[in-house]
Amino acid sequence: MAKNTQYRRLFLLTMLLGVAFAGLGYRLVDLQVLRHEDLQTEARRNTQRGYQLEPRRGEILDIKGNLLATSLLVKTVCADPTLVGDRQAEVAHALAPLLQLSESELSQRLMPQVVKNEQGQLVPRHYVVLKRKVPAELWQKIADTMADLPLSGSERDSTNRAAKAFYRDLRAKAIYADPVDEQLRSYPAQTLAAHVLGFTGITTHTNNGRIVQDMAGVDGIERMLNAKLAGVRGWRLTEVDKYHQELVSHREEDVEPHDGLSVVLTIDSFLQTVLENSLAEAMKRETPISASGIILRPSTGEILAMAVLPNFDPNNPGGSEDARRNRIISDVHEPGSTFKIIVISGALDDGTVTLNDTFDCEHGRFAFAGHTLHDHAAYGTLTTEGIITKSSNIGAAKVGIKMGEARLYQHMVDYGIGVRTGIPLPGEVPGLLHSVKNWSKVSIAQIPMGQGVATTSLQMAMAMAAIANKGVLMQPMLVDRLQERNGTVIARYAPQAVRRVISENTSKQMIEALKTVATPDGTAPKAALDHYTVAGKTGTAQKPPYTSNKFYASFIGFFPADNPEVCIYLSLDEPKGNLHQGGQVCAPMFKEIAEKAANYLNIRPDRDGEQGIPEVVITPGADQPVKAVAARAPGI
Repeated sequence: MAKNTQYRRLFLLTMLLGVAFAGLGYRLVDLQVLRHEDLQTEARRNTQRGYQLEPRRGEILDIKGNLLATSLLVKTVCADPTLVGDRQAEVAHALAPLLQLSESELSQRLMPQVVKNEQGQLVPRHYVVLKRKVPAELWQKIADTMADLPLSGSERDSTNRAAKAFYRDLRAKAIYADPVDEQLRSYPAQTLAAHVLGFTGITTHTNNGRIVQDMAGVDGIERMLNAKLAGVRGWRLTEVDKYHQELVSHREEDVEPHDGLSVVLTIDSFLQTVLENSLAEAMKRETPISASGIILRPSTGEILAMAVLPNFDPNNPGGSEDARRNRIISDVHEPGSTFKIIVISGALDDGTVTLNDTFDCEHGRFAFAGHTLHDHAAYGTLTTEGIITKSSNIGAAKVGIKMGEARLYQHMVDYGIGVRTGIPLPGEVPGLLHSVKNWSKVSIAQIPMGQGVATTSLQMAMAMAAIANKGVLMQPMLVDRLQERNGTVIARYAPQAVRRVISENTSKQMIEALKTVATPDGTAPKAALDHYTVAGKTGTAQKPPYTSNKFYASFIGFFPADNPEVCIYLSLDEPKGNLHQGGQVCAPMFKEIAEKAANYLNIRPDRDGEQGIPEVVITPGADQPVKAVAARAPGI
């Protein structure tokens, strides 16, 4: 009886063990076979991490290789609150000065938190961003501070293994840098060429629970060549430990990003500085709304300097939108008398007039189509050349009338008025050129004076450069080449001719006429250079509705006149000094800039000694330096 009981117990135990082993076997089969794929995926999800590796954004350089924009690699400082324990106050006290945060704010961020994971479960939060864009040197100070973090209380007396592990992890792992570096765009020259360079902005997205910020161009070259500057992303597939720290030895894939290409501009930092300094002085002296300038090579269209004041610092581009606007390409204005270069050159090219043809300038008042046109002085008979020299509105109007609407319109189109120049900058506008069918009866007389048509500053600069370039209009050129960071050239850009606008012979005739402007008989004697012959044209456009005392003053000139190396455009919008004429406020700026540019570029003089300009009497309010001044009209 006792044996039977033992056998039954043994049998029951065997059955129980069999059932247990069967259950264990089933469990193993379930885990290793039936649910293997699902569990493997879950394990990968918990330990495997994939990161996009951002390429380093390309640099922007001037034509001499001077650095205008670059990207600095920076860290994102993070914390794992689960490793901080109850030591938030001590960690915050040590790190707050380095992170430039208040101790209370930092301590609050270090407090333990729970978040929902992808399955909707509440889990401890291991990833908290403390600060972004931290330079590598500062991050090293933070790491060193944590490694030497003084802790009060029970640490010295602790012999518990778990406690020692806590203090070790607190110092080594609680505060860490995100494994993927970010970039900080830096503009070492600050405001220099700001409207050309533009600036970058940040777009944000999430990658494996981490907030990732991407850099993208917002304005200027940064925007137009963003794809070239941005480079190609890489990626990294790796594993992390329970603290979400990367296990570098377990990286499965690590494809390095390809850095962005560097952009080499045609801009020359020295000439850019010269231009900006001259504009800044004019802003103080004349207090206009804005001041603008361009320096370019007529033969190639290369822009050596382009500046607008007020400007901004791309390192911190906030503030006024007006300061960020590149008025040279985004604003239009009636050009005034600078527009006469298009009218006169077109008439010469058609054979409608010659430089020696004469026109009755009606002693300063000309009635046409129910309107009275005015000159700034009471001129009688002037030659075509004299119309340029004296900047006669009435003379230009009569040339336009003789030319006719269709030909005048066609010449404006040929010069690029009413269309974008194609400069690689955002925000360029085409200007305003009405078709002939929409002209009023007086338009044929007003447009040659520079009224009833609106242009950008760049359009007028390129029109004058076309005359200097033997009659060939060039596309403005701002980018010289693209290259790798090591200097290997990937693409080089060549000058592009748009079209011939006038013949070479007409170009020579126009240059002869434009030379007279920077003489004692012309409207801009203050633009004359001692060792170079200057060809140029003044402009003083009264702003609509033509009843206010608001003017747009400008001067465009090039030198040496017969073999042009440099063309300079300068303008002041509403100068508020005693004088507002282009020949008075812009021509002296031209002289200052041209002399420095000639010396810097080592341009060979085309004349010896000083020009010997006699002293002239400047009548306040007059662009034309004459001793006796009649009733004046805007336009010079």
